[in-house]
Amino acid sequence: MLTSAFDYKLPAELIAQKPLQKRDESRMMVVDRRAGKIIPSLFRNLAEYLHQGDVLVLNSVKVIPAKVYGAKDGQDVEFLFLKEKEACTWEVLCRPAKKIREGDLVFFDPGFEGRVSGVEEGGKRILHFSSGNVLGHLRKIGFAPLPPYIKRPRKGARLRTFDLERYQTVFSRREGAIAAPTAGLHFTPQVLRRIKERGVVVCDVNLEVGQATFQPVRTEHIEDHKMLEERFTISPSAARKINLAKKEKRPVIAVGTTVVRALESARRTDRVEPGTHSTRLFIRPGFAFGTVDMLLTNFHLPRSTLLMLVSAFAGLDIIQKAYAEAVRQRYRFYSYGDCMLII
Repeated sequence: MLTSAFDYKLPAELIAQKPLQKRDESRMMVVDRRAGKIIPSLFRNLAEYLHQGDVLVLNSVKVIPAKVYGAKDGQDVEFLFLKEKEACTWEVLCRPAKKIREGDLVFFDPGFEGRVSGVEEGGKRILHFSSGNVLGHLRKIGFAPLPPYIKRPRKGARLRTFDLERYQTVFSRREGAIAAPTAGLHFTPQVLRRIKERGVVVCDVNLEVGQATFQPVRTEHIEDHKMLEERFTISPSAARKINLAKKEKRPVIAVGTTVVRALESARRTDRVEPGTHSTRLFIRPGFAFGTVDMLLTNFHLPRSTLLMLVSAFAGLDIIQKAYAEAVRQRYRFYSYGDCMLII
């Protein structure tokens, strides 16, 4: 299947640069797959589409302040801390990468400097630190790892604090992501309370959102794209709730594409297997879903694996129709934008 089938034109002004003042004020487009209907709504009405016994699954991963500015020979370099490979050693992306060579010393903050111990493709570097508390330093000086289409002044202190709060779900718990599970950004404690009051079962998984989620598809045919690895954890309690719902034919609603990937990756025949796993699952049209029945998701970039996953779930034709309608009705797109509920 051609990657170009997942292209669309988006006016730049529809790319949300900031979230709305209140999380739950986002617009929500409801896509009814069976009826082929598109219904405008608001996120705060989400509970009205859920029923007693439904299982709502969240991704409770917490975003780390992974974007940091370092200095090498007095010149600023932007770093994105991707993952800890071992104690004191991190895999990072840097820009401009050509300035950073093996053996270089990079200064980030007093008492926090790293030596480049390896050079990898795609701008990746391996940094080794003498201090083991790298995350502690990142919390002190790091910025929210916003995607590049969200523009921010370099090192802006006020917006740093704002984004560190808002580029994080209210139910985040365990650090490990370098991008937010953005469908969860709309939730407030009040919305979650209303959902639970309707008798909806709420549980969570933890998928450490990494490069795989936003890795561009550069191949002509989507079948040739190779997903990078991401790690996820499903607790025995969450697995029991999900498996019982499937046995009793109660709907499972995934909040975000990361939850879809975790649940479908953990499926073994007719059950979700608890535990910590790694996945390279690439969900694209033709995929047979076995766990997820409904999906809450944001509007995604053209040609992205996320748009391909959503198209696999709802059908490419209706997603193309929905996105065209979202552009006409001037919905807000991408991470800080509005959302879509596929039923």
